[in-house]
Amino acid sequence: MSDRHRRLNNISTPGSTNSLWEWTDAKPIWIVIGNYILITLARLVPSLRVRNWALRRLGAHIGTGVSWGLEATPDVFWPELIRIEDNAIIGYDAVLLCHEFLQDEYRTGEIVIGKRAMIGAKTVILPGVQIGEEAQVAANSLVTQDVPPRTTFAGVPAEEISRQDG
Repeated sequence: MSDRHRRLNNISTPGSTNSLWEWTDAKPIWIVIGNYILITLARLVPSLRVRNWALRRLGAHIGTGVSWGLEATPDVFWPELIRIEDNAIIGYDAVLLCHEFLQDEYRTGEIVIGKRAMIGAKTVILPGVQIGEEAQVAANSLVTQDVPPRTTFAGVPAEEISRQDG
């Protein structure tokens, strides 16, 4: 079992349908609607200050100097499980998922993005993933495992392609 999978919370959902049909048991609808409104604001407003304010209002930990790219999307159900450290960059249209709805269960897990890390455009990060300090993830990557500090990952699924010394 990967480190990411060890950090996930698995919640069983009874019944004959898949777990997404039970989402209102996981989060009240009014919270998801409020999250959606703030996420839409954070995705579309050009001001980094307004974006970071909206993300903090959602409960995400957003460090100083974080650059959240246009149309980047935090998790609508559990944005409070996102932690982005100082001076990190989240690229255009990236998606940070803190949940996975599966057939008989759903999983949640915190995403941590370290200081000065860079997440490329259109990257998807799965729940429970930790991105190390000064790490880089190339555009259009699917991050299914932790990215160590000062490494570059790329691909689907993302794999290490280089490592910085020091």
